[in-house]
Amino acid sequence: MSATPQKNRAPRRVLAAAAGLATVGALVSAMPAGAQDRGHGHGHHKPARTVDVQLLSFNDLHGNLEPPAGSGAGTVTETQADGTTKAIPAGGVEYLASSLRTARKGHPYSITAAGGDMVGASPLLSGLFHDEPTIEALNKIDLDVTTVGNHEFDEGATELARLQNGGCHPVEGCYEKGKKFEGADFPYLAANVTSEKTGRPILKPYTVWKKNGVKIGFIGVTLEGTPNIVTANGVKGLKFHDEIETINKYAKELDRQGVKSIVALIHEGGAPASTSYNYDCDSSGAGDGISGPITDIAKGITPKVDALVTGHTHQAYVCTIPDPAGNPRMVTSASSFGKLYTDTTLTYDRRTKDIVRTSVKSAGASNPKSANHIVSRDQRRARDMTDLIARWNALAAPIANKPQGYITADIDGRSSTAPEKPLGNLIADAQLEGLAPADKGGAVVALMNPGGIRGDLVYASADGKSDGVVTYGESFTVQPFTNMMNVVDLTGAQLITALQQQVSGSNEAGPKILQVSKGLTYTLDMTKTGAARVVTDTIKLNGAAIDPAKTYRVAMNEFLAGGGDGFAALGQGTNKLVGASDLDLFNAYLAAHSTAAAPLAPPATDRITVIQ
Repeated sequence: MSATPQKNRAPRRVLAAAAGLATVGALVSAMPAGAQDRGHGHGHHKPARTVDVQLLSFNDLHGNLEPPAGSGAGTVTETQADGTTKAIPAGGVEYLASSLRTARKGHPYSITAAGGDMVGASPLLSGLFHDEPTIEALNKIDLDVTTVGNHEFDEGATELARLQNGGCHPVEGCYEKGKKFEGADFPYLAANVTSEKTGRPILKPYTVWKKNGVKIGFIGVTLEGTPNIVTANGVKGLKFHDEIETINKYAKELDRQGVKSIVALIHEGGAPASTSYNYDCDSSGAGDGISGPITDIAKGITPKVDALVTGHTHQAYVCTIPDPAGNPRMVTSASSFGKLYTDTTLTYDRRTKDIVRTSVKSAGASNPKSANHIVSRDQRRARDMTDLIARWNALAAPIANKPQGYITADIDGRSSTAPEKPLGNLIADAQLEGLAPADKGGAVVALMNPGGIRGDLVYASADGKSDGVVTYGESFTVQPFTNMMNVVDLTGAQLITALQQQVSGSNEAGPKILQVSKGLTYTLDMTKTGAARVVTDTIKLNGAAIDPAKTYRVAMNEFLAGGGDGFAALGQGTNKLVGASDLDLFNAYLAAHSTAAAPLAPPATDRITVIQ
């Protein structure tokens, strides 16, 4: 999702200020030997004309090794036979591993692929250790290939190279005595990410999976707009290219090599008409189907590509979108956080070396060719994943379990679909309070981007003994990027423009409503279009109208201060003062405003009046 991908700066660790491209050479060669040849199962009989290849896929894991907490983050919506919907708990790598291993049984030809954002914006269990635990888990799950997502660039290209190639962290070293991080034993693909210096892809653009003469090529791309949603340091020295042009270029190259069966892994996605995982995306009713960037991308990708595994939007869908030749082609996405996996049957023709294409539900077939499945928490846990989580939790415990504050009830952030989120208000208030003193920046208002809120504060504790306690691990899960805060001068006119940019320009189709600190109020009229949605004469700060000519000290994280998420006006700030990290300010606010005897209640959401 559009987010605040930044450099993690958790306690006990300091990262280099700019990752840069010191090891771009390492990236170019960063592919484990033999990864593309790994198959599951064995076959010795004489090959038939066609063979069914199982493609298992998922996306946007974001280092969620443990089941995601919170009402929205840890469930999937299922439509029942009577049309009602039900929220079903799902996710966690103990269950994802079991689901994938069960699904592979009876399938001698099985490939497991991912659509990017395997790491980044991760809970503390993974984020504290620069996502080494997640890479280790994916190795054990037998992931065959993944594309990069925008979050793979959170800590820059050099750190991405280390995740692929292995080696201990350059600043913090090895986390376990006598153990060196081995890196990913599957290839990360980045066909549309090139080095500005060399013009070459920083990682392999594609890989070919082979077994018993069956060859399937995988091309991996991230969204071209990655630099708009990652800090400048994360993408320093890199260039991001058009997804369609890049995929078409490498599909032609694979075709010339005799690889006729091709799957594109694309870290960009769409929005189905229903949020239910079992929604029939090929329904022909009014308003049915899918919208968003992936629809145009799918329509432009060469017919040489047989299926698209997508991600980024954290949505669940299995759709048929015709290719430019008018033939059916499957486009899939499996929600996020390991809550779903997609099972797709690719029928490989040994004579043509190509996939026999059908729609999701072929005529006369009793089973769909592709479907999403819940990673249920009712099944047996994978023992090796339970052991892995326990091992890393023991290392994280001294930091993770430290109480930061106390709450009376859930404070929703990520799971809230409202423009103004209770947790967003809490975060913005914490930023304002911490940066209001003259020697800390003199801020009069604070702005928080919604994509940077990565979780909820949940009242119930896993052990049932510490309900209402907010631990460091929980606050880290909410704000895992540990962004440095900035306070800048903005004119009233620039501040008004920034509010208009929430719902106009690149954000018109998918508004990004900034979370605002107490004292800033205005009306949002969503019956209008573009910038007119912000009713300018209602914008007030502490009851006084914003003066376009006046200068205001505004607090925001470094991502927003760089103009990220389409907020060019926020990038025009002057007289910048760099403050503490957003996480430090958040924890300080919790400590100052709550005790076990007097916990903090969810703040009211009365700052933005929305007309629908």
